[in-house]
Amino acid sequence: MDTSSKENTQLFSKNSVQPVERPSFKTEHPSSEEKQPCCGELKVFLGALSFVYFAKALAEGYLKSTITQIERRFDIPSSLVGVIDGSFEIGNLLVITFVSYFGAKLHRPKIIGAGCLIMGVGTLLIAMPQFFMERYRYERHSLSSNSTLSISPCLLESNSQLPISVMEKPQSKRSNGCVQTVAIIGPIFGFLLGSLCAKLYVDIGFVNLDHITITPKDPQWVGAWWLGYLIAGTVSLLAAVPFWCLPKSLPRPRSREHSNSSSEKSKFIMDDHTDCRTPLGGKAKIMEMARDFLPSLKSLFGNPVYFLYLCASTVQFNSLFGMVTYKPKYIEQQYGQSSSEANFVIGLINIPAVALGIFSGGIVMKKFRISVCGAAKLYLGSSVLGYLLFLSLFTLGCENSDVAGLTVSYQGTKPVSYHERALFSDCNSRCKCSETKWEPMCGENGITYASACLAGCQTSTGSGKTTIFYNCTCVGIAASKSGNSSGMVGRCQKDNGCPKMFLYFLIISVITSYTLSLGGIPGYILLLRCIKPQLKSFALGIYTLAVRVLAGLVNYLFFLQLIDTSCLKWGFKRCGSRGSCRLYDSNAFRHMYLGLTMMLGTVSIFLSTAVLFTLKKNYVSKHRSFRTKRERTMGSTRIRKENFTTSDHLLQPSYWPGKETQL
Repeated sequence: MDTSSKENTQLFSKNSVQPVERPSFKTEHPSSEEKQPCCGELKVFLGALSFVYFAKALAEGYLKSTITQIERRFDIPSSLVGVIDGSFEIGNLLVITFVSYFGAKLHRPKIIGAGCLIMGVGTLLIAMPQFFMERYRYERHSLSSNSTLSISPCLLESNSQLPISVMEKPQSKRSNGCVQTVAIIGPIFGFLLGSLCAKLYVDIGFVNLDHITITPKDPQWVGAWWLGYLIAGTVSLLAAVPFWCLPKSLPRPRSREHSNSSSEKSKFIMDDHTDCRTPLGGKAKIMEMARDFLPSLKSLFGNPVYFLYLCASTVQFNSLFGMVTYKPKYIEQQYGQSSSEANFVIGLINIPAVALGIFSGGIVMKKFRISVCGAAKLYLGSSVLGYLLFLSLFTLGCENSDVAGLTVSYQGTKPVSYHERALFSDCNSRCKCSETKWEPMCGENGITYASACLAGCQTSTGSGKTTIFYNCTCVGIAASKSGNSSGMVGRCQKDNGCPKMFLYFLIISVITSYTLSLGGIPGYILLLRCIKPQLKSFALGIYTLAVRVLAGLVNYLFFLQLIDTSCLKWGFKRCGSRGSCRLYDSNAFRHMYLGLTMMLGTVSIFLSTAVLFTLKKNYVSKHRSFRTKRERTMGSTRIRKENFTTSDHLLQPSYWPGKETQL
């Protein structure tokens, strides 16, 4: 309690301000009574703002965790999912500049509350397609669920090529550090919620789960992606309630009214009496405020340190957003993990490392009282070390799964090309198979086949997840033992060394995330100190806009377009158009995902270096001009004193009464 009260006190004034005189007991008691309502309102504001940050971060984190689920549910390519994900930033693009400029002069709590309502309704709308579309239909191996019936997949494929849906059931069924910390906790819960929902089948409550023949590790599995959006939307709506009860501004405590200096936080949150007498106060008109918009924008971009830092941050966030957003997909495709496991790992390991790094950076800045140049050096150093560690991830990949006709030939050797006609071979030439279907079957030889038909299987027994195929001619020619030509539903697991590689990947990824996030607070301090105080709110709005749009919307399209080029096997919709990717080339995926991240990180390092040199140049020049001005002032003062002494000596008479006594 003592620590929190001390931090809240810092919102009103700097710690260095001390009262000149000790007040009496009578004046001290009523001032403490008047101070209580203000502190109470301030705590309510901080608590509500922290909850808003949590709700927003929860929705964003959950959105990242459902990219793969949305891609599979609607059978769309990754590039289109990037457009959907990037559309989250379009709202920021439309309003953030004006909100950051006019919001500082209007009723802030109500503006925040209105934003929460819009965000909550929008989040709920994302889940609505689930309730208006037909049930999810995935490709199945057989038409029968009778476990005693022996069928021929090879002949079955030639008669029916449409996917079969499952059997349905009836429809009846405390301070500014506090705020940033909660903003980091939000994505943790978002990814954990995504992990939980990914384990649940998409149509849970609407279908009979006993007839589901795929598992969460299957490329066709779709989790209950819509459930988390209902939860996140409800949380956002609840976060809006307190702001409609807060005043426009918080009154300044009487003990601080006559302070000559006040903290940056108090100027931002509290009502300053000097601002009320300016034409830009609460009664100012919108047109009067709008006149200063373009001059303020020109002043910001005319600041070289701010402009270079804006460019460096935009490029770096391009790198970081791409790395975080598509890390679940990378873990799934590279290490054979399920979507639920990938989201769980990111939410429980990676994001806490980021939170710890940001916290550590703030502690270092506060403990050692690092200057602006020191903050720029720490920001640059964390980037350099972090991306050097990131380089080691190139060596921690798994080889492609052995898939007949795509990554290996039907004889078990590496293919010359990835042409789709390689799916057909002499062993399945008599079977009229579809090359567009993806119904993976794992042979006893450790090779995955695109379907039981393409494996040349003649008979099968069992149903659902327990289906076993026999007399598979293509499995027999590549089997290590003669006559071992059976297989089972699903893809074969990655090689034995892949789990160890995944463990190493997690360790390096955590260290890298911690190192890169160390520069978060120093960079933020650098941003605030390089601009004029009256432009801080506007500068932060422009900064957020640039990061959201240039490092968000453009990044999604760029990353996913390259990722799509590494696809080996595309799925197809019932109408015949191309759907989502079923199998990626692990090596190509790794080089594109890590390579693009590393390339953008390198560019950001060069821009950060330019920020440091520009800052040093401006600092040295200002320091020299200050020294020169001070020397001139001291020199003129000394000359004036000497002239005054000389003139005073000349005006004095040679003798006056009492001269000897005084001497």
